[in-house]
Amino acid sequence: MRILAFDTATPATAVALADVPVGERHPPATTTTALSGLGDPIELRDDPPPGARPNHTRRLLELIEQALEHAGSGWEQVERLAVGVGPGTFTGLRIGIATAAALARSLQLPLLGVSTLAALALPARAADPDRDILAVLDARRGEAFVAAWRAGAAPVRDRPAVDPSVVVPAELERVAAMLGPGAMAVGDGAVKFAADLRRRGVLVPTEDSGLHRVSALAHCQLAAGLAPGEADAVQPLYLRLPDAEVARRR
Repeated sequence: MRILAFDTATPATAVALADVPVGERHPPATTTTALSGLGDPIELRDDPPPGARPNHTRRLLELIEQALEHAGSGWEQVERLAVGVGPGTFTGLRIGIATAAALARSLQLPLLGVSTLAALALPARAADPDRDILAVLDARRGEAFVAAWRAGAAPVRDRPAVDPSVVVPAELERVAAMLGPGAMAVGDGAVKFAADLRRRGVLVPTEDSGLHRVSALAHCQLAAGLAPGEADAVQPLYLRLPDAEVARRR
């Protein structure tokens, strides 16, 4: 099944196009491939430099069209759409999910919402099946979005041992302590809070590791195992109030 997926929950804009067997339970062979030709997995990204504003509005549709062009195919060969539902930034999630819903309605395609944390954990699980995996995204405000899977558990099919939640550093350390030494943490939040995690014996790959990037190819893999629904049923997972609402209440 040909699936087009994208994620705007983080500062990056990630788009992927892949042929994935429905019900496939193994992660893709690569999460960084950008190849041409029918059937080849394609991922295109826009990763703004640290401190720069995301380019979701400007780049998302552009990257989608480029992915289809690289594949040498059109929308008529896309069978499912998948979008990251977060947790993540309020504006980024709104852009991604609104775009996905509009495309699904106009093209009459099934739409699936995919956990951004599960998509982050999937390549890490493929890299090391025998470790607990802690997916950590920078939530700003000194907080992190987290979810965790025990060794052997697959984000494709298994519930997380730690459900998606927002935590402060002290709580993140408690999650790491619960998992115990030898767990692996991935994501931009794992890089930001690396010192806190390493104090608890958690392995954090080097900052330049591709495991810290959310891969839209993982979204394709996760979406293949989900039942599609109505476009309007896909909702963002915010976990907390947006910055503007916090400021208004203050």
